[in-house]
Amino acid sequence: MEYDADEMMTVAAARALTGDQRVFVGIGLPSTAANLARRTHAPELVLIYESGAIGAKPGRLPASIGDGVLADTADAVVSVPEMFNYWLQAGRIDIGFLGAAQLDRFGNINTTVIGDYADPAVRLPGAGGAPEIAASCGDVLVVMRQNRRNFVDRVDFVTSVGHGRGPGDREALGLRGAGPTLIITDLGVLRPDPDTRELVLTALHPGVTVDQMIAATGWPLRVAASLSTTPPPTDAELTALRRLKEAR
Repeated sequence: MEYDADEMMTVAAARALTGDQRVFVGIGLPSTAANLARRTHAPELVLIYESGAIGAKPGRLPASIGDGVLADTADAVVSVPEMFNYWLQAGRIDIGFLGAAQLDRFGNINTTVIGDYADPAVRLPGAGGAPEIAASCGDVLVVMRQNRRNFVDRVDFVTSVGHGRGPGDREALGLRGAGPTLIITDLGVLRPDPDTRELVLTALHPGVTVDQMIAATGWPLRVAASLSTTPPPTDAELTALRRLKEAR
């Protein structure tokens, strides 16, 4: 089956979720990928949404964290203070799955403003629970489309801390989780260097070149010595994804 770049990105992101991981899911691309994973290779995945739904099993993609389908299909629904104080901040969530408007070379996320904070060119939706997700989940996965406007050397505003400006910054801030460990885009996959914490290209999606990846990145992108190619989506994955998007 033929597929487009968004479908490749979503399938690659879904594959990153396995087993019965507890995943704090953001709306949009992260939610699509997480629900695809649960419908395909990871049926025991525990999807958690900021509104308090734990173990949600929506039959369609939720429109927002307040969509009733999440509470209707959840194993449990708790209050927002309990969700953050007991589940998230206490380190009981394995994966935080986020999107971003801007991402920089150290995995810091901006969802607040584009431009100067006092006089922005664009005012974005804001933080929501993302700063706490980025701070406290065991690992953070980010899925987003890639171009020079949103893959920048330094974000205009740090909404959610990734790896700060390099090694030791998360520890200095007392952040519990490992921060962004995997960035999946419509072009390929990046991971933080274990020493510098700078994001490095580790895999390309089929048909994408290193030059294309470099051209879509707003900093001098490093390329891993053992660069791999993402396996293309299977027919089963594409069928499940398209059915999920069509569900109403």
